[in-house]
Amino acid sequence: MAWNVFKFCTSLRGLGSIMILLVLGVVGVTYYAVVINNYWPGLEAGEPETLLSLAVLILFHCLLAMLLWSYFSVVFTEPGIVPPNWRPKGDEEKGDTDQLTSTEFSADVENGRIRFCRKCNQLKPPRCHHCSVCGKCVLKMDHHCVWVVNCVGALNYKYFLLFLFYTFLETSLVTLSLLPHFILFFTDDDVPGTPGTLATTFLAFVLNLAFSLSVLGILIMHISLVAANTTTIEAYEKKTTPRWRYDLGRKRNFEQVFGTDKRYWFIPAYSEEDLRWIPALHGLEYPSKPDLDAQEL
Repeated sequence: MAWNVFKFCTSLRGLGSIMILLVLGVVGVTYYAVVINNYWPGLEAGEPETLLSLAVLILFHCLLAMLLWSYFSVVFTEPGIVPPNWRPKGDEEKGDTDQLTSTEFSADVENGRIRFCRKCNQLKPPRCHHCSVCGKCVLKMDHHCVWVVNCVGALNYKYFLLFLFYTFLETSLVTLSLLPHFILFFTDDDVPGTPGTLATTFLAFVLNLAFSLSVLGILIMHISLVAANTTTIEAYEKKTTPRWRYDLGRKRNFEQVFGTDKRYWFIPAYSEEDLRWIPALHGLEYPSKPDLDAQEL
């Protein structure tokens, strides 16, 4: 029987906040290796590479601030849950905006046009999925991420992407800045420092190299998902679907995740105008191609 990757996260339910402590632990080891152990002492001593050390430290702290801001935005932002007693506004094919009658409503549930979650005992809006880890239906659910101890959905997906982006930049910077120190371990030259500081530098380099390579692969995958206006779950479910009803072109697809205000693209926040005029940012309504509206929701 085929292994379902989405059921795997259920077994990780017990990790909880341990993963947050693990992330902070990696950040702490990295900070000690880069700032306290290697680059700040050189800056204080006025070594010839002072300007390089200053540039590394400034860029390191800027990226670290954005990484942590994005990370905790994902952790503490609700991914989007179905409002109590939610019901579709009307029949989209007919263009109605009134509430469906009980007869129309029952028929649409039976023919699958309106989905119903038996676990939550409630209706499911378009692109909504039930998370077995959180035990609730999540709007435009992408996946449950154990690293942030939260579901990634309509309301925090942008923050998750920014977390990946800044993590890749930060880990790449750390890898490159520690590379000269790492190479010294394999030369005949004496390496300055105590066994503890040397071990920290070695560990930080290996960890950040591993994270930069793995996060790069995940980031590339999510860039392709944003370009096609789909999620990890939807991409898994629609393997045989040649055309996707929510794919409106790369520009509009991008705006449904990041908004239209360029000032907010690289920070975990949205402008008031985008929140007012882009319904997709709230997770309940999504524009689609009229000729594909009959496609499964």
